[in-house]
Amino acid sequence: MEAIAPQDFDLRSLPEFFYEDPFLTYRRLRSEAPVLPLPGGGFFLTRHRDLVEVYKNARVFSSDKRAQFAPAFGETTPLFEHHTTSLVFNDPPLHTHVRRAIGNALSSRMIEVIRTDLGNLVDSLLDSLETQDSFDLIADFASKIPVEIIGNLLGIPRESRGPLRRWSLAILGSLEVAAEQIVLDRGQEAVLEFTAFLREFVQLRRDHMTDGDDDIVSRLLRWRSGDFRFTESELYHQCIFLLNAGHETTTNLIGNSVVLLLKRPDVRRQLTKNPDLIETAIDEFLRFESPNQLGNRTTTREVTLGSVVIPANTVLTLCIGAANRDPEVFRSPEKLMISRLPNAHLAFGSGVHTCAGLNIARLEGREAILRLIQRFPRLSLDRQPTRALRARFRGYEAIPVRR
Repeated sequence: MEAIAPQDFDLRSLPEFFYEDPFLTYRRLRSEAPVLPLPGGGFFLTRHRDLVEVYKNARVFSSDKRAQFAPAFGETTPLFEHHTTSLVFNDPPLHTHVRRAIGNALSSRMIEVIRTDLGNLVDSLLDSLETQDSFDLIADFASKIPVEIIGNLLGIPRESRGPLRRWSLAILGSLEVAAEQIVLDRGQEAVLEFTAFLREFVQLRRDHMTDGDDDIVSRLLRWRSGDFRFTESELYHQCIFLLNAGHETTTNLIGNSVVLLLKRPDVRRQLTKNPDLIETAIDEFLRFESPNQLGNRTTTREVTLGSVVIPANTVLTLCIGAANRDPEVFRSPEKLMISRLPNAHLAFGSGVHTCAGLNIARLEGREAILRLIQRFPRLSLDRQPTRALRARFRGYEAIPVRR
């Protein structure tokens, strides 16, 4: 393994070895060029304090990505419409309205429903895996959990959930910096297919909705905030966003965490012996191998970060993976410590854009990981896991394990 030098670092053309351990490169960048100008324009930020500064000032550091998405996707395309409607890529006041609506939909009562459903779902998946000597942790376990939970929350019939993961992966794949045209084409098709499905599904929901219905779609259909209400198209895209946001992050949280444990028997024994550590362990897994490695902001005026003057209308790439291992903030940052406190990781962002579903992600990760290692105490890697070659979303395509 080797670290890429600052002058050679280009998100558009990363060598394959980078994806196995990007943290070597991030450590070098943070030390030598923490505010790094990128060959294609913009800056790459790797210090924790710089990311916190950006997150806390939404007026100066905008989340609106229309200017970047227009040339990437085309202004009249399904991907452009979806991503520019998303909670993640908007500023107040639209962001405020959408976040309130989603916060209302993800009520505390809804979290309790998830808690009950989740335990039953995880146990059911583990029951089915008990009949197999080996399985793929991603395909047979980790990816099924968020699809089923979000499917339940949206009220999507179980028999209609087959394409959900494929659609989600295709849409999220379009956000990779080096996404090829075939990846963008798949993303466009996925938005069209998902929207067509939701058009029919939402209409059925509307036609048969009663006052007692408490699923997310019913809540979004009823949502009003002053004069604000979702258009039909915006409603579809919020449903797509909820699946995408809840799916890949949780799948990767579970997959990354289990691999970390299987490669560190001492840490696994510590967690098995002290299951109450799962609360701090989840945060440490999120810090050490954050499922979401990169974020973006655009400066609305000239700013200075460190000693670097950054002009207005400059795109910043926020490296969450690097910030989460910053020795200015974390003691022994390259060591996995499941009892680590405090743990000021940025896996869920910060400020007005803090992840709206962080409690659900933590809950899913906690239940899935702990129940898995308790049910299968001899679980081991069957072969080397297949790493997904993505810079923004860190995870595995496949994790072959033996029970």
